[in-house]
Amino acid sequence: MNQILNVFNGSSIFSKIDLGGAYNLLRIKEGIEHLTDFRTKYGSYEYLVMPFGLTNAPTSFQNLINDIFQDLLDVFIVVHLDEVMVFSKSEEEHVTHVSTVLTKLRANNLFAKASKCLFHVTSVEYLGYVVSSEGLKMDQAEVQLILNWPPPRNLKDLQ
Repeated sequence: MNQILNVFNGSSIFSKIDLGGAYNLLRIKEGIEHLTDFRTKYGSYEYLVMPFGLTNAPTSFQNLINDIFQDLLDVFIVVHLDEVMVFSKSEEEHVTHVSTVLTKLRANNLFAKASKCLFHVTSVEYLGYVVSSEGLKMDQAEVQLILNWPPPRNLKDLQ
């Protein structure tokens, strides 16, 4: 975790690109679709794309994203599953970086969910931290949740 967050050092402008629904863009290897089959009263079905819930889905998706962005990882992006964080030291540099990322996404038929993206901001929440030019801070909303957690009243609460 710290390795991921340390790459932001010295950056002052950020964009967060969410690849909503991206799992559904991963085609299941031809010939093994039957491993995902299920039956309803209307008939039998099998997935052609990666459904949520398969144990290897996150790993498969992360491998795809790492392959696509291999030359950019830790240079000016970090990726955690379906969230791409672009970081730069200047506005001019950031425009180029975001354009490069969006071009790679388009070339690989991956799409961002605009309603969940943030572009050209000076501070952004990422993996439970607030990242800015001042460094990393714990997200206060997350800290407040822990502080407001009620203490256990009995053994069952403690479990």
